Amino acid sequence: MAEVKYVFVTGGVASSLGKGIISASMAKLLQARGYSVTIQKLDPYINVDSGTLNPYEHGECYVTLDGAETDLDLGHYERFLNIPTSQANNVTTGQVYQTVINKERRGDYLGKTVQVIPHITDEIKRRIKLVTLGKKFDIVITEIGGTVGDIESLPYIEAVRQMKWELGQKNCIVIHLTLVPYLSASGEQKTKPTQHSVKALLEAGIQPDVLVLRTEKSLSEDIKKKVALFCNVEEYAVVESVDVSTIYEVPMRMLQENLDQTVLRKLDLSPGQEPDLKEWHEFLERIKNPEYNVNIGLVGKYVELHDAYKSISESFVHGGSANKCRVNTKLISSESIDETNVTEILKDLDGILVAPGFGSRGIEGKIITAKYARENNIPLFGICLGMQCAVIEFARNVLGFSDAHTTEIDHKTKYPVIDLMEEQKNITYMGGTMRLGGYKCILDPNSRAYRIYGTKEIIERHRHRYEFNNKYLDDFVKKGMIPAGINPESNLIEIMELPSHRWFTGVQFHPEYSSTVVKPHPLFVDFIRACIEYNKEKNDSN
Repeated sequence: MAEVKYVFVTGGVASSLGKGIISASMAKLLQARGYSVTIQKLDPYINVDSGTLNPYEHGECYVTLDGAETDLDLGHYERFLNIPTSQANNVTTGQVYQTVINKERRGDYLGKTVQVIPHITDEIKRRIKLVTLGKKFDIVITEIGGTVGDIESLPYIEAVRQMKWELGQKNCIVIHLTLVPYLSASGEQKTKPTQHSVKALLEAGIQPDVLVLRTEKSLSEDIKKKVALFCNVEEYAVVESVDVSTIYEVPMRMLQENLDQTVLRKLDLSPGQEPDLKEWHEFLERIKNPEYNVNIGLVGKYVELHDAYKSISESFVHGGSANKCRVNTKLISSESIDETNVTEILKDLDGILVAPGFGSRGIEGKIITAKYARENNIPLFGICLGMQCAVIEFARNVLGFSDAHTTEIDHKTKYPVIDLMEEQKNITYMGGTMRLGGYKCILDPNSRAYRIYGTKEIIERHRHRYEFNNKYLDDFVKKGMIPAGINPESNLIEIMELPSHRWFTGVQFHPEYSSTVVKPHPLFVDFIRACIEYNKEKNDSN
């Protein structure tokens, strides 16, 4: 028997069916049964990582603790499992080909012709197994991006076929996620797309072991039997995944469908202990039956695509649940905000989060938003560029530095209160060159941040090139904006806050990356608490 068991999750018919959520839910259930589990994502795109991808193209770029810029699905894995992922948990075609080409250039292949089989597939298999290096896992779940039949995915599918052959049926299984659409015109659910998707998988040499059928409406037993018969899958291994109101319901649905037990049976593993999901149940109850409602504006420039701020949205859910509160997130384009309409756009909000980002587009709208929140004593949370915008606004309107700016936008500004980090000045390549991953931060014992965290030293994840310019720190402190958190090695300012304000905090790091269901991030929890209090005050005054 192999030391580690492998589960591969493929998809067919359509993208965005929720392979990541199914993988994370299955992992959660297996974890609850006592198994040590990790998940990785294989992405077919040729980019080396998602760091240079437009959020409109691929959703947010998620950053791991070790500084990898990865697919947003890794965020789901961490939020569900409450364990950190790493560089090894995300593999791209760009990384695979780059490694193989570098080996060829060094002469590692001894003059042989370098081909997709075996060289590319061998590198894929090596990276699949790399996630277990130095760690003990019982089960590795590997999600393959895209859909079966995509040209880009073919080498991954072939690598899976080889692994099934090499490791044996009981050590390596494939779960295929597919769509059963409902045609309202005929009032029928159609299984033909699923049949064709499985056929494409069979043509690639892989017989799926489990089918997960995505559907709007519950499937009848007859439909499940039909799918099982036509796709050569046992009836018990045909699992329904019906639409739910929140992604956090999916593990409970998969538990009802016995997906975890089916997987363990296929892998010849014992059912383990009965899953204790009490904490998860309580979390869901608080989401579904909140005592409070607040409206929070998320001011950014990628608001047309919800996934561009996925981790922030989910952190609102986690922090909201901790406060027994439903957070109604209002996505607001910072490009639409100016001095003439800011009051009208933001007047009904209980709190404002100014989102991270890069570039000049929409930045003045973010600066105006920070001013409005500061002057009207509305809870404001600035993340990365959001923190920098709060600093710029304060410099312009409180310190009197009228043309204060970040050198990212204005190289000639007289008051560069935000400037390029010293170690970034000679960098020419864009990919993977920012300040990335976890860094220490020491909190001021007299600060709001210290009260929130309840500890002096924290580690948070970063993704930026520009920083607060310490040359102006004394000016800020004199006028009441204080550095609540500082990096002990580099002396970089990590947190700025206004103690005189009900809740006004900007952080250079990304707290949204480390918020999970079990451990909501304390900054989000306290920010939402402040929003609830502000909402109560407004209602009482009315």
